[in-house]
Amino acid sequence: MMLAVVRCALLLVFFLVVSASAQDARLVQVELAAGANGTGISDSIRGRDTVSYQIGAEAGQKLAVTLAPSNLATYFNVYAPGNGPGDEAIANSGLTGLMVPELNRFEGRLPVSGVYTVSIYLLRAAARRDEVSDYRLQIALTGKPGQVVEGDFADGLAGGPDFWAVRTARDESSLRLRAAASTGAEVMAGLANGQILRNLGCRMAEGMRWCRVAVLDDGREGWVAGAYLVEGSDLALDKDRARTDTTSVVLSSGGPDTGYKGNLGPGQAMNYVLEGRSGQSLSVALATESHGAHFNIFSPDGSSLYESVAAGGGYRGTMRQDGGHTVTVYNSGDDAAAYEITFGIEEAEQDSLP
Repeated sequence: MMLAVVRCALLLVFFLVVSASAQDARLVQVELAAGANGTGISDSIRGRDTVSYQIGAEAGQKLAVTLAPSNLATYFNVYAPGNGPGDEAIANSGLTGLMVPELNRFEGRLPVSGVYTVSIYLLRAAARRDEVSDYRLQIALTGKPGQVVEGDFADGLAGGPDFWAVRTARDESSLRLRAAASTGAEVMAGLANGQILRNLGCRMAEGMRWCRVAVLDDGREGWVAGAYLVEGSDLALDKDRARTDTTSVVLSSGGPDTGYKGNLGPGQAMNYVLEGRSGQSLSVALATESHGAHFNIFSPDGSSLYESVAAGGGYRGTMRQDGGHTVTVYNSGDDAAAYEITFGIEEAEQDSLP
């Protein structure tokens, strides 16, 4: 019995070491189609790389994850909101147990609301040999979400500030106000960039954050995608506070990363526009000591590619469209926010799946 316990402990340490040693982490936001409770993803991983899939869910829902890899040295960890590779995982698909009934299959009732991370990696020996694994990942969320979450901070599900401001990738873009928290729900109105909304609480649905809001002008209530909201004020924002400047970023594929430094006042934002092609890999890193400095990434059509949850941080993922991608750095705090942001673009690996 003691020998079995020791073996299990050593295996657990082995998996944690493998997870922490990943050299290149790619991040993918998972969004479910309207009315769907699951999705399938075909992708590949190589060597010491990791791929992290993030999906929003609410407490009480059931998350099911199944991995079918071509390389049997491929496994995944599941992380609670706020954690990721290098942190303690709530489950490892290589260790069967209560939430892992068989290898590479996870089923669990979620204890808290937020963004969960499924991180895929190769075991150390396979990673050292620079092996490749093509895989099919199935992610499903079942169970009805609970009531709208209430709270007093801006960057999670728990309520946020009293007021939101709409922040789209382009000034001429509008944010859809919907009758329900779903991309398939009726569109009630288009909300202008910079428009102030009363916050009525947020929730997770279809793998993304939705916020229930009230339009100040006419009192209409509805739901909007949380990726396009920043902390606002009940007073009309003056021109300086609402200012959003734009900088064009010139990058060469495979060349050195390009960095910019800036300083944003409360409520201010800076747009960085860079050209990219579908299939290229985009990396963004935001270094800041401010708790209010965040960044979002928008595709050329204005759709959300990435929404930062915590201040600062980084992103690495694949661009799905050709054209100008917009990275918006914004300050949701009450004090000035100094920052440095770095961009890089690389061509996709030849053996990667489309």
